[in-house]
Amino acid sequence: MTLPADPDSLGFLISDVARLVRAEIERRIAAAGVAVTPGEGRALANIARCGVVRQNVLAERMGVEAMTLSGYLDRLEGRGLVTRAADPADRRAKLVELTPEAEDVLAEVRSIGAAIRQDLTRTLGAERWNELIGLLKALREDLSAMKGEAPRPGEPA
Repeated sequence: MTLPADPDSLGFLISDVARLVRAEIERRIAAAGVAVTPGEGRALANIARCGVVRQNVLAERMGVEAMTLSGYLDRLEGRGLVTRAADPADRRAKLVELTPEAEDVLAEVRSIGAAIRQDLTRTLGAERWNELIGLLKALREDLSAMKGEAPRPGEPA
């Protein structure tokens, strides 16, 4: 007899919370009439987080298929919000970078993210929220070390 999986295990909780946060961000982006789709907004936010980044690395960090990301980037590039160029270290790879025109759209996306954090902070309280963020950062650092992955830009070594 197989025992049922624990829906409150770490993996399920993190997956559920990530999915629910992403869905809420997407709902609010759509409701606010931001000039990008929710997926494009996620792409912009992730490029802003990473800086100049290889397209395949960006797809992995976003957890989307390369073709899905390519569609987002095609539309964003068409609107002048990102550029793609061959990576000088590997001409087959594409580097993605934000343009200055992306800043206004990113400001809207960041505002939506800040509103969601404010709503969640009200539920937990500032002290518990900060503790949660600190614990998640520690888990991210430990898991990155297990994988042998270098910290992402803005993350502690």
